[in-house]
Amino acid sequence: MRESEIQYLAGLVVRAKQKDSDAFAELYAKTYNKVYNYTKHYLRDDFLAQDALQEIYISVLKNLNKLNDPTLFMAWLNRISFHVCYDISQKTGQGNIISDQEILEFLQDEHPDTDLESSTLKKDEHERLRIALESLPFSEKQVLTMRYYNNLKLTEIAAAMDISRSSVKRYIASGQKHLKQLLAEE
Repeated sequence: MRESEIQYLAGLVVRAKQKDSDAFAELYAKTYNKVYNYTKHYLRDDFLAQDALQEIYISVLKNLNKLNDPTLFMAWLNRISFHVCYDISQKTGQGNIISDQEILEFLQDEHPDTDLESSTLKKDEHERLRIALESLPFSEKQVLTMRYYNNLKLTEIAAAMDISRSSVKRYIASGQKHLKQLLAEE
């Protein structure tokens, strides 16, 4: 996110804290798509994602005055989103499962081969990767998903999971190491 966008959102936060409902509506409009895409990806269910979205923005509205630095709004919003989705997934037993198709889309070459044999081999590789990713410890799986699937920055992941940036780096490194080991064992 560019500095100008961060400052613009910070201005909206300041106005929303002063009970300016138009400012809060604009904050919602500016962040809705990103948050909805995250909840939909995390929960794998449109209805649960919509419920999570509602819960997230209610929490934002109720707790906005607790946000001391308005420039940290997006990190704070990411953290709330993560915790709400995590709570919902625990209650519903959903978990954050990445589908074969999503892994294929995520790792797919921009110029895919049209050869049926190589296409089948790629699908097998992606299935192995999905299984290996699912067998990782929770924190490693979450960090790798946020980093490589959602393209979040280390600081955004740290804020969302309420851990240090160095912990994020450690989870990425250990998750990659574990994935390599699991894939090499096959």
